Amino acid sequence: MTTALKLYVKVWCPWCVMAREWLDGRGYQYTLIDVEKTRADYDEMIRLSGQRRTPTLVTGEGLVLPDFGPEELDVFLKKNSINP
Repeated sequence: MTTALKLYVKVWCPWCVMAREWLDGRGYQYTLIDVEKTRADYDEMIRLSGQRRTPTLVTGEGLVLPDFGPEELDVFLKKNSINP
């Protein structure tokens, strides 16, 4: 299944850079949201994920993967049949 993805990041965050590289390297399309640009985006990430850490991935179906590394991202996408 292909789904709309939103990736909430802080552009300087090493985990966020890894997440972007991982997704880009596998051909995933996503909307990148820098939570440091607007307070509204940061607040929305907190509302969706219940936490303040990045990266946070949100699917069009409302599934949320907060504060993750590449291993957790791979498992999450496979488990939920989310393909590029």
